[in-house]
Amino acid sequence: MPTSKEPRAARLRPLLTTGLAVASILALWLLHWVHLRADFPNDSPWMDYAKYTDEGWYGNAAIRAVLFGHWYFAGDFNPAVALPVWPALEWVAFRIGGVRLEVARGLSLLVFAGNLWLSFALLRVAGVCRRDALGGVLFLAGSVYLWAFSRLAILEPLLTFWTLAGWLVAMRLKARSSPARFRRLLLVGLLACLAVLTKTTALFLLPATAAIVCWAAGWRAGAAARNLAIACAGGAVPWLAYFLGLARRRSLDFHYLFAANRWVQPKGLHDRLLAFWWAAHGLLWVGPPLVCTALVLLALGLWFRSFRNSPLVQASLLASAGYIGFTGWHNSPQPRYYMVLIYPVVFVTILALAQLRTRSRLLAGVGGGILVLLFAQGVWESIYFARHPQYTLLEAARGLTGYIDAHPSDGRRMLLSISGDEITLMTHLPAICDDFGTDDLPDRIARYRPGWYAQWNELDPGTLEDIHAAGYDLRAVAHWHALDDEDRDDLVLYHMDPAKAKETR
Repeated sequence: MPTSKEPRAARLRPLLTTGLAVASILALWLLHWVHLRADFPNDSPWMDYAKYTDEGWYGNAAIRAVLFGHWYFAGDFNPAVALPVWPALEWVAFRIGGVRLEVARGLSLLVFAGNLWLSFALLRVAGVCRRDALGGVLFLAGSVYLWAFSRLAILEPLLTFWTLAGWLVAMRLKARSSPARFRRLLLVGLLACLAVLTKTTALFLLPATAAIVCWAAGWRAGAAARNLAIACAGGAVPWLAYFLGLARRRSLDFHYLFAANRWVQPKGLHDRLLAFWWAAHGLLWVGPPLVCTALVLLALGLWFRSFRNSPLVQASLLASAGYIGFTGWHNSPQPRYYMVLIYPVVFVTILALAQLRTRSRLLAGVGGGILVLLFAQGVWESIYFARHPQYTLLEAARGLTGYIDAHPSDGRRMLLSISGDEITLMTHLPAICDDFGTDDLPDRIARYRPGWYAQWNELDPGTLEDIHAAGYDLRAVAHWHALDDEDRDDLVLYHMDPAKAKETR
């Protein structure tokens, strides 16, 4: 009997290990859903302005379409003209679940689940065993960095989804017949198009996808050129169809997105190099110990030809270099940007460990032990944030909306604020942005006649001058403490008094 049980136990052990890993991944993913309306974790290592604005800005077309019947507010900030994919998905979600903060964030978490599955599939296609691939996905699911940012309804999770999906399709090209290869190359191009229409920074990730396409052609110049031509056609045709069919009619809004995101550029070679250094340094936001471990394992793995020749390693390095290069050129490193890069970092780490295990079990064991400790730390911090939710932004938005409804302003219920779209998502209060818009602020004020203005902490002199030019004075009426940035932690509500009416009192 003992001898007959041993083979059966050996067969069951991998199944039990796989089941435990899958259950752990599911449990960690479900942890992301806890207190979904809460603030982005206050007093966390990441100060990112996305938590004040981006959930509202980049979904405002869907929010407005469902609440007010019009996705487009003329003269205001309308990013959906250039980036339509995310608001289109949100529109579907809002039609099903209503315009609510948790619906938008829940959609982002569904995309995050897709990213975890794609990560597992990519590691498996790259030759990693099931145990190691599940370990990589488990590490991603337990990352406190992803716990914090994947709960925001922002563009990066969906950008990651299209990028990883394109890599997976491209890596499976070799095993396909000619008709299937043609269709899959077109699909690679379509996924790249969806990535660009989700966030234009996807352009800096395309070289990584192109490298996998060339790898699938055996790096033969002719075959690689044909593959790239078909994939480019698969992406260019739908993008041009969208641009000529809709975006061109709103060309001012389309081009304004790029103008609005233009930051002050460094002067001189020293400052330019410093900008690229800070962009590379920003990768540490995903976790300094993880990045340091990944760099050491990368250096060790590069000694092995099979590691260097792995298309997933090459794509991961190209994606990291491209995105860090963009961030340095843009001169605006933000913690959320690196959501896209934590996946390549983990891919390289897992692939290097798998390679080391065949040559040095000691080094592989040390590296694996470090990752286990980092995983435990990430899970512990995620649980801490989940157990200590704060709702300061939601409470401020509700308090502000309640005050406006309790103090009618000649029917002028609309709010003017940089966080206006975020507040609309939370409370359905109509709003336009004071900082961005294709029309000058006095013209937008004249068009929409907002009765209220909300600003964080101190008034901007330029905005105040524009409000005065539009014929209004500001009167502070209430304020709410929210979030944790010392420069943006006090949301002040002002009533916009018509200047002429105020002078006659």
